[in-house]
Amino acid sequence: MKEREQYNVGIYCRLSKDDADSGDSSSIISQKSMLEKYVRDNGWSVYGCYIDDGHTGTNFSRPDFQRMIEDIEAGKINLVAVKDAYVKLRINIHLVS
Repeated sequence: MKEREQYNVGIYCRLSKDDADSGDSSSIISQKSMLEKYVRDNGWSVYGCYIDDGHTGTNFSRPDFQRMIEDIEAGKINLVAVKDAYVKLRINIHLVS
């Protein structure tokens, strides 16, 4: 029987700056809840949640995105869970560059 790989997962949630006027958005809450369930269902560990509510996605100058990158580089996280594949693509581009 193959042993299941263990991951320390960073959950990354972001909502557009345009949608941020309503405080802590329900979209952020639902993203976080959905991703936490996904991580648990796969038997992985949530290392931390990184939430940039109301920050533009056009650049990487977001506080929790930067904190997440630091944790990846420090080896604290070996998998990032995101709701949107486009966000995943941008994270990969940032890590490669």
